[in-house]
Amino acid sequence: MKGTNLGEFEELVMLAIGVLHPKAYGVSIKDELTERTGRQITLSAVHASLHRLAEKGFLESQFGESSNKRGGKRKKYFFITAFGAKTLEEAKLMREQLWKDVNKVAFQNN
Repeated sequence: MKGTNLGEFEELVMLAIGVLHPKAYGVSIKDELTERTGRQITLSAVHASLHRLAEKGFLESQFGESSNKRGGKRKKYFFITAFGAKTLEEAKLMREQLWKDVNKVAFQNN
């Protein structure tokens, strides 16, 4: 297992998987992130992130049924592991604490 740091894009990918559960696969994740963030996100960036997250133990995957519409190819669905859920929760709590502790004056123009 690689290091367990969670990058910003990786966090977004995992959150999109949670939103799409149980039908989160590469294209649906990319579309969800593009719609929610307004960013131009490539499928290759999503796939690279999915691979890293799986290596870190944050995700598991399984293949769905093949379909004629997809030329017999099966979709690979992604699921957040217990370790991944714990890591996401810790990231959320850390961000909430930081926001709570931010001095509001820091955001005013001087």
